[in-house]
Amino acid sequence: MIRDLLRYSLIFIALVAVQVLILNNIQLSGYINPYLYILFIMVLPLQIQGYLLLLLSFLLGLSVDMFSNTAGIHASASVFAGFLRPFILNLISSRENLEKAETPGIRSQGFVWFLKYTIIVVIVHHFWLFFAESFTFVGFFHTLLRIILSCIFTIILILTTQYIAFKN
Repeated sequence: MIRDLLRYSLIFIALVAVQVLILNNIQLSGYINPYLYILFIMVLPLQIQGYLLLLLSFLLGLSVDMFSNTAGIHASASVFAGFLRPFILNLISSRENLEKAETPGIRSQGFVWFLKYTIIVVIVHHFWLFFAESFTFVGFFHTLLRIILSCIFTIILILTTQYIAFKN
């Protein structure tokens, strides 16, 4: 248990640091904003308690908000993604598959399953984040384009990170 706590603490710190120090400075024409930090929510254990998942999601988003000078937008999007995570897992997996694995990942669940999981979580997070950021539907198609391009870039980053950093 202490080993898992240390592992997830290091993942939390590393993802927030990469997000704040590197990825927040990448904005290609204002359309592509990669958000790798949501990988932390995605790789938490499958059997995590709901309140703990929401608390960790909030702390993750709040950490990014503090360093990014955003007023709780990342915290709200992270909590929303954390809230929907159990529903997403039930949507794409059978109960037997969820009981076999401890944590979601490419190596434990397979590429196709993890790709579906990543796409859904990233789209949910980015929709909430970008529409909360713009707080209007006036530039709906502009915001939608930002969401699509940022989702594609974030999904590629998450899949690459799974292959590089999360080896067995």
